[in-house]
Amino acid sequence: MAKSKTTFSCTACGSVFTKWSGKCDGCGEWNTIVEDTPISAGPSSATLGGSKGKSITLTDLRHEETPPPRTLSGVNELDRVLGGGLVPASAILVGGDPGIGKSTLLLQAAAEFARKGLKTIYVSGEEASAQVRMRAQRLKLTDAPVQLAAETNLRDILTTLDQEKPQLAIIDSIQTMWSDTVGSAPGSVSQVRAAAHELTSFAKRKNMAIVIVGHVTKEGQIAGPRVVEHMVDTVLYFEGERGHQFRVLRAVKNRFGAADEIGVFEMTGRGLSQVTNPSALFLAERGEPAPGSVVFAGIEGTRPVLVELQALVAPSPHAQPRRAVVGWDNSRLAMILAVLEARCGIPFTGLDVYLNVAGGMKISEPAADLAVAAALISAREDSAIPAKTAIFGEISLSGALRPVSQTENRLKEASKLGFTTAIAPVGGKAAQVEGMSQTQFADLAQFVGDIFGAG
Repeated sequence: MAKSKTTFSCTACGSVFTKWSGKCDGCGEWNTIVEDTPISAGPSSATLGGSKGKSITLTDLRHEETPPPRTLSGVNELDRVLGGGLVPASAILVGGDPGIGKSTLLLQAAAEFARKGLKTIYVSGEEASAQVRMRAQRLKLTDAPVQLAAETNLRDILTTLDQEKPQLAIIDSIQTMWSDTVGSAPGSVSQVRAAAHELTSFAKRKNMAIVIVGHVTKEGQIAGPRVVEHMVDTVLYFEGERGHQFRVLRAVKNRFGAADEIGVFEMTGRGLSQVTNPSALFLAERGEPAPGSVVFAGIEGTRPVLVELQALVAPSPHAQPRRAVVGWDNSRLAMILAVLEARCGIPFTGLDVYLNVAGGMKISEPAADLAVAAALISAREDSAIPAKTAIFGEISLSGALRPVSQTENRLKEASKLGFTTAIAPVGGKAAQVEGMSQTQFADLAQFVGDIFGAG
């Protein structure tokens, strides 16, 4: 194995020499030349070896940075999810089910940003340019100054972006891009990783915002290596059920804004239109109170949202009862059923349990525990919850009810939609909202006894 080459440098001027001498030829100082210590041990073929790089600039924690400038699209729901607008040199990853409306949303967003003065390029790797133009005609976007291309060769795309120097580039999608330095097929893990790295680093160097579309797996996660989500600054999921017209754009990671922020859209014949009051839309089809129907006052990001939870409990003809959930965590439902049986003496053995979040919404907040329990008991006992009542609260395994955050915002949203009563845990932050009365409970058994007369 070849021995690493020893180098010497001057401590006064930094000149580098291959051998030691008493006097520095660079600055003329005596006894300032010392042997360099390698920055990494081991052979240079496997480690960094003795070669040194450039010294980086260090700052302290008091150093003030001006906030990055943002560009608003004018679509409030999109700007909200992005954290207040588009940030230059940011990389954004958008995922969603096939046909959910990702390309429609991004084409509309590209048109809005272009109308605001941003030079925008839309690169489609899945559709021909004619197909994108047909969508633009249907959406009445042909007047927007968006430049369009249909290409999958990553080298050609980066060369074009380097020449055109846009301020925003949209790549649809990362699974169709291929690099000639990687031997595998487009869509493979190595190709996706290489394409994401090249696009992200290029955007940072050229001060260009880039939006990348990613496919999702059967589990709903963005396909490809998880490292792609770590590379980018923002990860957005476009959610919704095909049977519903509502679509939810959710931020699960955002270095420039709040995570878990949502934007609500409605799919129409003219594309996606933003929904400024999602609570009213989610509750629009709710009729008279019925057994198993409960309104949950939740928080999505910084926005309070009221949604309807629907439960159905019926005798099971099978030896193993079914547990079906749409829009909520299946394991969380199993926990609530176990707590109801162990702490309140309400068994669900031999009963099929179905739980649905109306409107295609997906809820991950633990504050929905109490509303789910109320819907299950209401369906089992065939007893409806009083009208104009909103419920929220977290349930512990002991049966105790835990207070949740942003109680005042939940109550204000409920009051705005005409609700007059709220059922919540004891111990939450005191919040008085005009027109809203609160009924607080310390544990689940007390709630079941007072509301349903059992427990």
